[in-house]
Amino acid sequence: MSVADLFNTMPSRFQADKAADTAMGILFDLSGADGGQWYVNIAGGQLAVSEGAPAAAPSATVKMTSEDFQALSSGSLNPMMAFMTGKVKVEGDLNSVMKFQQLVGF
Repeated sequence: MSVADLFNTMPSRFQADKAADTAMGILFDLSGADGGQWYVNIAGGQLAVSEGAPAAAPSATVKMTSEDFQALSSGSLNPMMAFMTGKVKVEGDLNSVMKFQQLVGF
């Protein structure tokens, strides 16, 4: 599954019942052959994905390769190990990223 496909499936994987009063925006900055920037906004119990950086500063920016993003999404790469080994870098609010992980299921 391509990176774009993974982002397009996020709204269907989103667990709105766990997102009460959650408001955050996560920018994914992916390098590599299938890389690019995607912004995921969670507000009002809904998740919206757009390609490119947002106009306002995100809650957090997550940087990794597109290959590692695909591995995280499929479950073949442990998110905590990826972070601890430097495969995933987070700028901004780490708690937002952890909450995002719970809401989207990876």
